[in-house]
Amino acid sequence: MTVAATLTAPERECAGDNTSPSKGPNKRQRRGAPKRKKPAGRRGYGTGTLYTKTDAEGREWWYGRWCNGSSRPHRKIGLVRVRGSEEGLTRTEAERALRQLMESEQPKPIGAEVPVADAGDRLLRHLEAKGLKPTTLSTYRSTLRTHLRPPPLGELALHEVDPEAVEELIATMRGDGKAPKTIANTFRLLHQIFVFGKRKRWCRENPCADVDSPVVERSSDIRFLDREELSALLRAVDIEELPFGSTDRALFLTAAMTGLRQGELLGLRWRDVDWGASKIRVRRNYVRGHWVVPKSRRGSRAVPLADQVAGELGRHFKRSAYQDDDDLVFAHPEKGTVLDHGALGRRFKRALKAAGVRPVRFHDLRHTFGTRMAAEGVAMRRLQEWMGHADLKTTQIYADYEPSDDERKVCFILRSCRGNANRLLLQRSHARWPLR
Repeated sequence: MTVAATLTAPERECAGDNTSPSKGPNKRQRRGAPKRKKPAGRRGYGTGTLYTKTDAEGREWWYGRWCNGSSRPHRKIGLVRVRGSEEGLTRTEAERALRQLMESEQPKPIGAEVPVADAGDRLLRHLEAKGLKPTTLSTYRSTLRTHLRPPPLGELALHEVDPEAVEELIATMRGDGKAPKTIANTFRLLHQIFVFGKRKRWCRENPCADVDSPVVERSSDIRFLDREELSALLRAVDIEELPFGSTDRALFLTAAMTGLRQGELLGLRWRDVDWGASKIRVRRNYVRGHWVVPKSRRGSRAVPLADQVAGELGRHFKRSAYQDDDDLVFAHPEKGTVLDHGALGRRFKRALKAAGVRPVRFHDLRHTFGTRMAAEGVAMRRLQEWMGHADLKTTQIYADYEPSDDERKVCFILRSCRGNANRLLLQRSHARWPLR
């Protein structure tokens, strides 16, 4: 048995033995004891290793080691600063010097001289092989040709483009009066080019990631035709005028009373007109010379067929030379082919001018349907289905035309009063002039 074991607890404490198995150091000792240094956290992947070595003269030096592709360089960074001395580097300064060394000795990326324009062409070929819609590819090609290919940006290699160059492009487009949506689409395509370039190792960084995306504010200002304007437009179209009179009249009315997009109207077949169910079924779209599926997953839909539209389409069917199920409803009257988009727009503008109606776009006939249905009290979810909108937020532009609960009650009362008044007049007329 040891001497420490034979002593009592107070005797051991006086003797300086603090190895009691039942008690640890007292509170005063814990307060006065030096704090333990927390172990340094693990360095992030790819940040290299910083360590020290002592030379033959006893001086301590900073060294750095990192992975550089297939090699693992070791570099001497500088002398370790001794406390109280101004010579040498602190750990923070050594870390900064290590990062600069790593950046300066990085190998050039594969295909480092691939310019922005060529990278854009390769991206579009890749997207085409993946099966991207031809209309989307056409939009991308137009954006690349108009805004990204011209120098100086188009001629710069991907690794030479920095965030300042991207911001300069946005500022230039704004200065040229480009629409906010055009600027945003250009920025998104440039971002895609750099994402694709990083995957191909043509560049290491995406400068678009450090630039705020251009803001596009959704405009709630829409144009449409009221009932009188639509009636004037239809009267201005002479159905006897060859060769497009009958086709144009039926087309303008169907656009304003179904809300179909122009491409959906041009691709409509007689089999898509369900006379029995009083519906028009949208199954395809014709845009920029290509047959494509509707714009969104809600694009394939059924739209109510109003009696007025059904009657007009029935008369147009009888006058048309193309009446098979797969024939186009609004085919070229002489060729049976798809109507030309540009020529149709010019005839629409001439009809507006002849009717004395303010200038609107053909697409505003779609807004005419949306605003009218909202004003009639159609629920926004139902209107979203009829319009083929992927997002309800798009349909909400018609919410301002939706009647409030109070307005619905007033309309109901007025219709009831009008109905009672009509019945009273009918009774009085029968009493005055009884039927024989």
